[in-house]
Amino acid sequence: MEIHLNRVDYMQVGVTSQKTMRLLPALGKKATQKVAIADHDGIITCFGMKKGEALPVFKTLPGQKIARLDLGGAAGTPQEKIFVGSGSQVRGFTKKGKQFLTFEANLTESINAMHVSGADLLVCASYIYNHYCDCKDQHYYLSGDKINDITCLSSENPTRPVPVLACQDRVLRVLRGSELAYDTEVPGPPSVLELYNKEGGEEILYGTTNGKIGLVRIGESAAATRWEIDNDKKKGGILCIDTYDIMGDGVGDVLVGRDDGTVEVYGFDSDSEPTLRFEHVLSESVTSIQGGCVGKESYDEVLTATYTGWVTGLTTEPQKAESGPGDEVRMSKEIQSKVEALRAELEQLQVKVLQGREQYQQTSQSSTAVSAVPVFSINDKFTLCQDDASYSLTLEVQTAIDNLLLQSDVPIDLLDVDKNSAVVSFSECNSEQPNGNFLLATYRCQANTTRLELKVRSIEGQYGNLQAYITPRLEPKTCQVRQYHIKPLSLHQRTHSIDQERPMNRLSLVGQFSFAEIHSWVVFCLPEVPEKTPAGESITFCFHNTFLGTQLEATYCKGEGHFKSDNISTISILNDVLSKEATKRKINLNISYVLFINLSDINDDSVSHTLKMIHPKLEYQLVLARKVQLIDALKELQVHEGNADFLIPEYRNILDESANLLEEYKKQPAHLERLYGMITDLFIDKFKFKGQNVKTKVSSLLEILDNYDLNSLLDFFKEA
Repeated sequence: MEIHLNRVDYMQVGVTSQKTMRLLPALGKKATQKVAIADHDGIITCFGMKKGEALPVFKTLPGQKIARLDLGGAAGTPQEKIFVGSGSQVRGFTKKGKQFLTFEANLTESINAMHVSGADLLVCASYIYNHYCDCKDQHYYLSGDKINDITCLSSENPTRPVPVLACQDRVLRVLRGSELAYDTEVPGPPSVLELYNKEGGEEILYGTTNGKIGLVRIGESAAATRWEIDNDKKKGGILCIDTYDIMGDGVGDVLVGRDDGTVEVYGFDSDSEPTLRFEHVLSESVTSIQGGCVGKESYDEVLTATYTGWVTGLTTEPQKAESGPGDEVRMSKEIQSKVEALRAELEQLQVKVLQGREQYQQTSQSSTAVSAVPVFSINDKFTLCQDDASYSLTLEVQTAIDNLLLQSDVPIDLLDVDKNSAVVSFSECNSEQPNGNFLLATYRCQANTTRLELKVRSIEGQYGNLQAYITPRLEPKTCQVRQYHIKPLSLHQRTHSIDQERPMNRLSLVGQFSFAEIHSWVVFCLPEVPEKTPAGESITFCFHNTFLGTQLEATYCKGEGHFKSDNISTISILNDVLSKEATKRKINLNISYVLFINLSDINDDSVSHTLKMIHPKLEYQLVLARKVQLIDALKELQVHEGNADFLIPEYRNILDESANLLEEYKKQPAHLERLYGMITDLFIDKFKFKGQNVKTKVSSLLEILDNYDLNSLLDFFKEA
């Protein structure tokens, strides 16, 4: 069963954060609902629709940036009181805009997640969870990783709610009071949580930053996954979820908003797993989504709020145009009056813009002129994609982007992104100079582009900084810089366990360093490690390499660190970087360090294990490269002979698939060279730990790779 929804834009407020728009309860069964939305200017706007126009109910004065908005009220009454979190403060407003609560949560960091349930207020900063009942402190919990969102289950005991935290380390943490009851792993860093049944129940919907959706049932001692939807089409990450019966079949549908602007409606058939029923793409990320009735009575809709503050509805109300004589389209009087009002408003805005420009030109030529740099917000995200071992850089600006300059002091490859329509040009770089560049690329954006998505792939062992200089279409010209650290083991991703049966190499460090210091070194080396030093006396983190599939385990405490991996090159990189960081601290802090590095536990079997893991990737890339090399010659033969019937089936297949082969080869620049480099590093690292310099034999290794055979390669590694 398909559904058709029509887009209606209602109004625009300031830049919004995730989950800052809610619909107030309806007064009647099919009556329209009021909308409450908060923005970064600290303004709460509440409006309703009347005769097709958005009429304000109330609007608060500007203040501190609002990070969350939730509805609450006494148990058993309509949840129509508006609560907002800004900084470390929570404020409450009635549905008419009267402030009745100002509560200081006494957090050292700003509130980034909040849930209100009756007299219970649950707030989270980056790592801290606090539970207040009637504004009195009840429970406290320090999370092991950053908290992205929170929701709360209705417990059988009303005095003991069951909070669930969505944490960056790919787990949902279920609390009992101030203690962790248990945690459950999900297939990506969870960014948003929502109760599946708002009236109560034990099922929670979650969305992840890598675009996956799932439903888990929270039990007393464990959680069970009911269903999971993969992100096969590589859409954006999930920012907001809601449940509402938009299909009108009596079953709640799942409404999803993504950071690439995609709005989705998932419905249920006889299957227990939902299926996609509707999809619409907005031009910017969707920060909030709600199902309800806003524009017109009896017509349900999906209401969304975007990053730049647009409140947009996707309504079930049909938008019909009446046909007149010939090809003319007649509009109803209501639509005609709307169009006339919009034209008048547009003319007024054009006049204001012209007046503003003239005034600016006059003041800028004055001897007492003071130039003011326009301020603009940027929403940026730099995340590792497991599927293709690349980093996705997403930049979203509240106004149109003019151009973007990318500068990197480490070798990285820029990958093609289908969604990106900007024109890229490269500048020559001299990487051999001190502080030289390896990459200078400029993206020139088309008109009205507010969101840009790029992909880069780094090389492990090479670390430094990637900088983005964003210039919007504003006068006077201004630019903001964003910096992203490329870490030494940049392609490693956090996991919760490793295969202990693999042949492992071990690196041990012993010295006079604190727990906080060795943790800072691990943060410097590896992505997805929390900045905050973990609680307790020791910690263990597990990782897997998204490119090769090799693994790493790091266990450390005060004065001691142990690292094990099935890839010698990973151990070599850690050895070099940790030694360098320890030496640097010795100089900076003027502390006498004695650092012992034990490298005796090197496993020769791990080398052949790693080569066998590389083998299918290398073989595939070699076959792909050979096919691409043949395409031009085969096309010439085809033109010369008039057809390709005389070719053997293998060559005919290459011609038939030539477009796909070229596209795939283009999407993976330097992929083969990257694999060659990894095998070369593995060869050098193996013998480096044995005290041998084998760089003179690299040319022989490259000859074997050019005529690749796995057994020959394994023999070369053993005999060298």
